[in-house]
Amino acid sequence: MKWLIKFLATGFYTGYTPIAPGTAGSLIGVIIYLGMYRLPWPWYLLILVALSFFGAWISNKATIYFFKEKDSKRIVIDEVIGFLIAMFLIPFEFKFILAAFIIFRVIDILKPFPIRRLEKLPGGWGVMCDDLLAGVYANLIMQAIRQFV
Repeated sequence: MKWLIKFLATGFYTGYTPIAPGTAGSLIGVIIYLGMYRLPWPWYLLILVALSFFGAWISNKATIYFFKEKDSKRIVIDEVIGFLIAMFLIPFEFKFILAAFIIFRVIDILKPFPIRRLEKLPGGWGVMCDDLLAGVYANLIMQAIRQFV
């Protein structure tokens, strides 16, 4: 069971990428999105909510069992789900996927207010919530871009 926690928390081990593990985790989000984009939006949203709770649980367990540090860079399930949020209700087009990927990564790295504060939440929620909000910010920007493209 513990190996499965590590496998999922690290985004199928992409969290062990020596350079930019968060970006590698976000690429897993792109791959998962390719399997989800055809879902009706209520199902997509339900999956996002379920994955967010699951991600908080898995991140907490991975921190306790393996990483022993708050928000280890190896845990990238938060980036996976953050990207999926960025793509919620965005049309399936390469230009939108690329734009959302870049916008999400920039927001996740810069952590504009109040994203950084969310890292102080306890347990797995401190790992997850900053990326969930970064995904929401990226989605709002993508919705605006979509209106003008």
